Amino acid sequence: MTEAEAGNAPGGQWWTSLADEPQPADLRTDEAHSARMYDYYLGGKDNFPADRQAAEQVLATYPNARNVARHNRAFMIRATRFLVGDRGIRQFLDIGTGIPTSPNLHEVAQEIAPDTRVVYADNDPIVLAHARALLTSSPAGRTAYLNADLRDPGLILDSPELAGTLDLTRPVALSLISIFPFIPDADSPLDILRTLIDALPSGSYLALTHATADFDPAFEASASAYRSRRIPNQLRSRAEVERLFLDLELLPPGVDLVHRWFPDPAHADLTDTDVSVYGGIARKA
Repeated sequence: MTEAEAGNAPGGQWWTSLADEPQPADLRTDEAHSARMYDYYLGGKDNFPADRQAAEQVLATYPNARNVARHNRAFMIRATRFLVGDRGIRQFLDIGTGIPTSPNLHEVAQEIAPDTRVVYADNDPIVLAHARALLTSSPAGRTAYLNADLRDPGLILDSPELAGTLDLTRPVALSLISIFPFIPDADSPLDILRTLIDALPSGSYLALTHATADFDPAFEASASAYRSRRIPNQLRSRAEVERLFLDLELLPPGVDLVHRWFPDPAHADLTDTDVSVYGGIARKA
């Protein structure tokens, strides 16, 4: 992964920062938000003092958080290229989109197949404020943005944005990149996943990543830092992440650390502790 792919290179951010502009009253900039904290880890500009303070609290307990964010994002880029280029997928449902960081999923996909269609879903007002940037599709394809919460999958599936963009009789790639750490067991993540997967046709795919403390117990302290800011956060073990793939057919190498998926020779020296994010891609038979 290059710095440009991670959205960290100078000029890599192609949208206008809204953090410097007047904001809607419901933005709640006085409270930290996970999407804006993630933006801060990636070197973005669309975060506020509460987000930066919370992120620095995480970094104080777990300095590797920035690396985790970068490698997690790099997996999304490689996985999207694989699904479009190798598996012929032309439709994506990306839930938990986060602050736009170029290249976004539709940019990656449409570089290979300009007719790719993407629906983005997120429930953070600042992400909604960037919808016009996300909607910049190639002329042959289409993108749409949906303001919705993953915990209400029925709202996502029944939305006019999805119906007007994706054809659910044809395979869809469901992209859930680092969103399930914010869905604790009390929110029934397996039921959420089952509802989404059941709505997709045979030949669809699930691409999912999830942070873990399996390799560095200090990571758990970062989860506590999120929870102290009233942001739900639950790290999961490999076995717990494997269960999130339900009964889908996992592609080799199964659930593994993300740097082992389509490995980048430039990062051959990475350790498991450096990455601490599981990822996988699975197919619905």
